[in-house]
Amino acid sequence: MKKIFVIAIASLMALSASAQKIGRVNFNELVMLMPEMDAARETIAASQKEAEETYAAMVEEYQGKASQYQQKSASWTAAIKESKEKELYDIQNRIQEFQQNISQELQQQQSQLMAPINEKANAAVKEIAKAQGIDVLFDASQAIYFSDAVIDLTADARKALGIPADRTLEALQAELAAQAQAAQK
Repeated sequence: MKKIFVIAIASLMALSASAQKIGRVNFNELVMLMPEMDAARETIAASQKEAEETYAAMVEEYQGKASQYQQKSASWTAAIKESKEKELYDIQNRIQEFQQNISQELQQQQSQLMAPINEKANAAVKEIAKAQGIDVLFDASQAIYFSDAVIDLTADARKALGIPADRTLEALQAELAAQAQAAQK
């Protein structure tokens, strides 16, 4: 009796699922290509560059003082030597604290910048799905296979979010790679 009940429930679920209108959208593509994301990337890159410059200055200071210590420590009194060792130790600690703090701060900044972008994309996708009568919506970047019966809402969402039709993830990746290469020079 129990097996019949389970089979009946499974059959009912299958029938109700087949009556649903299913859609898909590539949410990652939408977010990455949104114009707002360009501004977020610039802000994040500027913060990372500032952090790298600050870190490099701290390391340079440490290396300079370590070099001075190695060259002159033999001629220093015990008190001067101890003071210089403490100074080097303090600089090392500051560098470690900076690395930990800046990493957390950059992650927090990225989260704060991404939140409204994700919310805007999510709202647009939901609105389009409702307008088209979609019952279930999947993220295409997370699925392995979709049949032709699944409606792709990505193009409609791109229009709603102001993403130019000719802008692609491949073009964005090439653009970002070129920027990274130019920044290294």
